[in-house]
Amino acid sequence: MPSRRRTRFALPLAAATALLLPLVACGSSKDPSEKGPGPTKKPTASVTPRPGDQKVTLVWKGEKRVYRVHTPPGFTRAGTLPLVIAMHPYPADGEAMAEISGLNAKADKENFLVAYPDGLNRGFNALICCGTEDDVGFIRTITKTLTGSWKADPARVYATGISNGGDMAYKLAVELPGTFAAISPVSGGYLGTDVEKKSYVPRTPVSVLTFIGGLDEHYAGMDAGINTWQKRLSCEPDDRQLLKNRIRKTAATCRDGSEVVVYRLPKMGHSWPNGAGGDMSDPTAGVNATDVMWRFFEKHTLDSSESPS
Repeated sequence: MPSRRRTRFALPLAAATALLLPLVACGSSKDPSEKGPGPTKKPTASVTPRPGDQKVTLVWKGEKRVYRVHTPPGFTRAGTLPLVIAMHPYPADGEAMAEISGLNAKADKENFLVAYPDGLNRGFNALICCGTEDDVGFIRTITKTLTGSWKADPARVYATGISNGGDMAYKLAVELPGTFAAISPVSGGYLGTDVEKKSYVPRTPVSVLTFIGGLDEHYAGMDAGINTWQKRLSCEPDDRQLLKNRIRKTAATCRDGSEVVVYRLPKMGHSWPNGAGGDMSDPTAGVNATDVMWRFFEKHTLDSSESPS
């Protein structure tokens, strides 16, 4: 993607969104209050939870949908493990997300589950693009399946993604209250028509860790978006650090008890910092997003009182 110099001052959210919209393929978002029919089939019955990688197929609102599950060695259903939902960029799929992020190796080392949903037509219906499907409902179904028969811990469910998948992480935090303890969008933004509404915020606490590159053409919009998120949730700055490669790390605590940590990487473009491979991994970013992300997730657990009524 073309690069742009880092913007020193955040743009107003509406202006940032106007700049960002022409740069990506757009899809209309459905009203989260809209109710449609549930899935017409359950996940393929022949898929049995076990260590390793499995592909799961189901029919969601008339469309064949796919997600992949990675379970660490020694996995059994005797106990519960944390779950990370990891969402790919557009156009891509779950296999590409696994390659970019390196989350499978991290899961094997730290003992957690990873699910990689495939967006329909290689994209998710996130905040700005890329589709019109009920991906919130699709991911709700995945999460219920994995916290059910796969015995993932419902108090330790997290979401991450890059680009379109990062945008989707913000959408899930707002539209699936009481589901995620924390999210970590990478090169993604809290932007779009829905976000222009001040009421479009999480109803239960969701902590956020995000990484944005100063050479990313979408930097101004993503920077404005995370600033808006913090303003709406009345987040107070706790800490500011200047790290190697002039990376700026900021941390804040919000009124609802959630935490927001932002890494601004001036030399990085639209990438995953120190990813494991693929075109969107930046091995020179100066910080390993996957390692930092997992440490952040480990700190956050969903309170049972935060579950939706």
